[in-house]
Amino acid sequence: MVIKIILGIVIAYVVINLLVYFLQDYFFFRPEILPQHFKYKYPFPFDEVNFEMEDGGKINGIHFRVPNAKGVVFYFKGNSRSVKGWGKFARDFVSKGYDFFMVDYRGFGKSRGRRSESTLFNDGQHVYKWLSNIYPEEKIVIYGRSFGSGVSARIASWNNPKMLILDSPYFSFLKQVKRFAFILPLRWMLRYHIRTDQFIKKVTAPIFIFHGTKDRLITFKHSKMLQALVPENAQLIKIVGGGHNNLPSYPEYHEHLYDILNDDSLIEKNAA
Repeated sequence: MVIKIILGIVIAYVVINLLVYFLQDYFFFRPEILPQHFKYKYPFPFDEVNFEMEDGGKINGIHFRVPNAKGVVFYFKGNSRSVKGWGKFARDFVSKGYDFFMVDYRGFGKSRGRRSESTLFNDGQHVYKWLSNIYPEEKIVIYGRSFGSGVSARIASWNNPKMLILDSPYFSFLKQVKRFAFILPLRWMLRYHIRTDQFIKKVTAPIFIFHGTKDRLITFKHSKMLQALVPENAQLIKIVGGGHNNLPSYPEYHEHLYDILNDDSLIEKNAA
C-alpha cells in the first residue's frame, strides 16, 4: 500500500513537471488575440505600425504623437491582453509632453509568430532601432511594466536611451516563478529565465524603479534587490500601499514620473 502511494506521488510529480514544461506558455501568458482588421480607438492621435520580421513573424503596435514632443516613451507591457487595452496608459505620458510607443509581443493582439525568450529580445531590439531612426537616443525613454520590465532591461543594456524606468519589476523570471512553484526543478524546465538582475548591471542610462509596498504578485523585495545591484545608477521610488496593478491611481506616482521625465538634474544625478 505504501509503495503504491509513493508510486502515485512520483507519477503525479512527473506529470506536473511535464505539463509545466510543455504548457508553460499557457501558464505564463494570457494574450488577447485580435483579428488583423481590428480598428484601434483612442482619444489621442496615433498611428498603427507593423513590422515584418525575418523569420516570418509580425509585430504590431501603436504610436501616439503630441506637438513639440520632448521625446518618446517605448513602453514594454505586461503578459496579459493586448495593446488594445494597454494603450490607455498613453495618457500618462502624452499628458507629460512625450510621444508614446508600444507593441504587442508575438501571440498577443495582432502580432503573430513563434514566441521565445530570444524572439522577445530580438523583436524589441529591432523595434528600438526603428524608433532610433525617428528620435535621437537621448530622447528615448524605455519603460518596462511587470513582465515587460525584464525585456526592457535587456533592450536598455544593448543601447543608450535617455533612461530606463521599471514598474513593478522582477529580479529574474526564474526567481518570480519559484515563489509559486518552488517544488519543481524550474531551473532546468523554464524556457524563459529573463535575468533582469544581469541586464540591469549593463545598463549605463539612469534607472528609476517604481514599486508598491503591497504588491502581492511581484513583491517589493524584488525592486530592493535590483536597486542594490546598481545603487549609484538606480533610484527606487516606493509607492506606499500600492499594489501590482494600481500605481497610476496614486498621485505620488504621477508626481515622481513628471519630475523624472522633465527634470534633467535627476538624470545627471543618476547617471552611471
